[in-house]
Amino acid sequence: MQFKDYYQTLGVARGASAEDIKKAFRRLARKYHPDVSKEKDAEARMKEVNEAWNVLSDPGKRAAYDRLGAGFQSGQEFRPPPGWDAPFEFSSRGFSPGEEADFSDFFSEIFGRMGGMRGGARARAAGRGEDTRARVQLDIEDAFGGVTRQVSLRVPAAEASGRVSFRDRTLNVRIPKGVAAGQVIRLAGQGAPGAAGHPAGDLLLEVEFRPHPRYRVDGRDLLLTVPVAPWEAALGAVVPVHLPGGEVRVRVPEGAQSGGQLRLRGKGIPGEPPGDAIIELRVVQPPADTPRRRSLYETMAREFAFDPRKTGN
Repeated sequence: MQFKDYYQTLGVARGASAEDIKKAFRRLARKYHPDVSKEKDAEARMKEVNEAWNVLSDPGKRAAYDRLGAGFQSGQEFRPPPGWDAPFEFSSRGFSPGEEADFSDFFSEIFGRMGGMRGGARARAAGRGEDTRARVQLDIEDAFGGVTRQVSLRVPAAEASGRVSFRDRTLNVRIPKGVAAGQVIRLAGQGAPGAAGHPAGDLLLEVEFRPHPRYRVDGRDLLLTVPVAPWEAALGAVVPVHLPGGEVRVRVPEGAQSGGQLRLRGKGIPGEPPGDAIIELRVVQPPADTPRRRSLYETMAREFAFDPRKTGN
């Protein structure tokens, strides 16, 4: 994916004020709007201008974009690191699903979920505060019991100079049992304040799981690798497996191989229905680090006369 320089698209400096960005957008909109423009590439250019405006006119998106893209130039190969936007609280306004289809893969990768209308965003009553969005990073174990977690967010505000200042706020958030990656938790009244006594908007927290040293998640399925000894794989065995919901004992079938999978129905993330735990076996060889152990390996080599590279083994 190639990095897009939105400042270059609008023809403004990175330190441009909010007013300068607005003026640049209006000037380019008059030039490239398909209804009035005679330029051959007017429609494509207008899409680029709209995309740049969507990001740079929103204090939260602009601050996140500046932080993420520091040192990158337009056209460079680019991938956002995991969890880069977790501290930022964004406005949920900005574009409809139809408009999103006109935006680039770069925009969708970075802001597609956070800035749009997905996840239950709804029309705003007159005077009511805007809904805001943020990502919250949780541990996989949180999905198995339901917990209260403290979430810290950075709330942006635009200054006249074009700079963005932040205030930090901390919330205690009840995480429901069975929460899944991509699910949105709505906190009523925790969004932007309303005008003239009208109610505040809601805060929409999109769930993301932190990388885990043992588990991976696919929807509601829990994936993990379990090491087994050669004799457990060859002869079959019952081995303990630690899951977030507690320890279970799993039967390894006789003749199991590395890469073989076992499925434990209903042992994944809770839900209706719950996911499964999918175990991948990995056969681990003990070291031949003493004369006796080396001798045992040599005996096995003579007795088995086994060639693992031979077809049919």
